[in-house]
Amino acid sequence: MNNITNRQVVCDVLIEKAKLDRDIIVLCSDSRGSASLAPFAEALPEQFIEVGIAEQSLVSTAAGLSKCGKKPFAASPASFLSTRAFEQIKVDVAYSNSNVKLIGISGGISYGALGMTHHSAQDIAALAAIPGMRVYLPSDRHQTRKLFEILIDDDKPAYIRIGRNAVEDIYSEDDCPFMMDKATKIMNGSDALIIACGEMVKPSIDAAKLLNSKGHTTTVLDMYCVKPLDTDMINDCLKETKLIATVEEHSLFGGLGSMVSQYVAKNHIKRVINLSLPDEPVITGNSKQVFDHYGLNAKGIAETVSRYLEHGK
Repeated sequence: MNNITNRQVVCDVLIEKAKLDRDIIVLCSDSRGSASLAPFAEALPEQFIEVGIAEQSLVSTAAGLSKCGKKPFAASPASFLSTRAFEQIKVDVAYSNSNVKLIGISGGISYGALGMTHHSAQDIAALAAIPGMRVYLPSDRHQTRKLFEILIDDDKPAYIRIGRNAVEDIYSEDDCPFMMDKATKIMNGSDALIIACGEMVKPSIDAAKLLNSKGHTTTVLDMYCVKPLDTDMINDCLKETKLIATVEEHSLFGGLGSMVSQYVAKNHIKRVINLSLPDEPVITGNSKQVFDHYGLNAKGIAETVSRYLEHGK
């Protein structure tokens, strides 16, 4: 079982690259511990800025640094970054086309028992609605490394949601197919197409294996690039698919499911079902307990998809 978190990988990549490029600056909002960025602050203190609990200042300062030729990476809990600093993200970063990478740490329900105040179940919807803002949810540590290695040299705004806990490996160091803004096809089948992002990719793979054992061959897409959505890959996978299911650690509204549904409704005649967090404050518990409760685990995903395939509801 992997015990290396995606946030630790982010720190490792930033340290490696920042030692060679003094323009890389990391900013935090009193979150270097929870973001696993304390090692960066210790190794490269002159390239680290702590703004305190001030998310608006965090984003505006990062935007200003980018206009001076710096390459800022601003990290803060996703729940606060995507809400408290929304106007600064919209105006100072996206509208101004600032080279700022926003790292939403402890995304989704990572904070568990702290409840709705600390959950970020609306961040995809909010930030994807901003013109010029890209949204990424890497699914494991290897994909996280690939993504950040490219973002280091990228000069456009982006929001990257990173979970809090270590997740099981999907890929390996030597086998991690990755193309920027292109989904990865992990499994191939003709009955169902499961499109997942972030931490929901691994249970979707396991669900597909359960479905295959029941005779329902299933395609799984790792849609780490929620915006821009890889519609070419969706088109390729829809030719023989009977049912599309989206799976995400997000509200039912405005996330991956909404984007896929909107695209499919306009371009194809296919049924799409959305598996997500409900439109209510989620139950108190750790991530596993919450996912189990709402059927966002392998068994729950497989049962839902199987029910729609066999009974249509």
